[in-house]
Amino acid sequence: MPLSLTIEKEFAQNSERVKSVDQHPTEPWILVSLYSGTLCIWNYQSQTMEKSFKVTESPVRSAKFIARENWIVTAADDKYIRIYNYDTMEKIKEYEAHTDYIRSVAVHPTLPYLLSCSDDKVIKLWDWEKDWSCTQIFVGHSHYVMQVAFNPKDTNTFASASLDGTIKIWNIGSPTAEFTLDGHSKGVNCIDYFSCGDKPYLLSGSDDFTAKVWDIETKSCVQTLEGHEHNVTAVCVHAELPIIITVSEDGNIHIWNATTFRLENKLNYGLERVWAIGQLKGSNKVAFGFDKGTIVVKMNGSHTWDSVDLQA
Repeated sequence: MPLSLTIEKEFAQNSERVKSVDQHPTEPWILVSLYSGTLCIWNYQSQTMEKSFKVTESPVRSAKFIARENWIVTAADDKYIRIYNYDTMEKIKEYEAHTDYIRSVAVHPTLPYLLSCSDDKVIKLWDWEKDWSCTQIFVGHSHYVMQVAFNPKDTNTFASASLDGTIKIWNIGSPTAEFTLDGHSKGVNCIDYFSCGDKPYLLSGSDDFTAKVWDIETKSCVQTLEGHEHNVTAVCVHAELPIIITVSEDGNIHIWNATTFRLENKLNYGLERVWAIGQLKGSNKVAFGFDKGTIVVKMNGSHTWDSVDLQA
């Protein structure tokens, strides 16, 4: 089934090295955090900067909108999580969250919860209705924890990716992992949940230059996506179109057919290494963060997720 995909660049902005990108659910904003410690909000419709400010002298590796509170949450190498009101830019809260660099944060879709993970090998759950107290600690990885992601179909569970080479699946109520997905030959940098029909899958990207598709129910790898020439730094499954997107330190964006797992497109915008992907449910726009800036592309295709059946 050919996808007949059209890809159109909507926004491009040069900057220092981008470590994370996030889209606002209702405003035409993209949140960009930089290795330099600066945070920017760009308006991709008007092509202008809405806000920019220095968070810290350390790299801000993860920044997310918490739109229902009008907040931005940031996590940095100085071990601090900081929360700002994005209307007033007032700092709501600042606290030391880990004992080493913080790699990633994930916002629970409905509950007042934030997950964070760190080079200290630990994952923590924070409750902002309890003044950001840590309500659970999750231990089990033997190396840096690079990313955490809530399961959108079962928000009591989440996944973590680690440089120990594994992905672990956890339940919010338990400090130990439910199970481990082991198959990459090097560290795992990134993960994303998706589902086809009612069946849950997980996508992962690794320093072994591959991405893998995992069947969560059978706990098995159903496909390995090969083609990148360097570490895979971020992965996502498009919210609307049946495509898998992987990016790498090789500077390339690979777009795969999520039903045949065939490589459909390869994009390179000449901005050196790609570090981050940001996309939004209900949107056809995908943002990419590079060594030298940010790109937002609009993707349209002839097929949606409703029309596909995953043939693994």
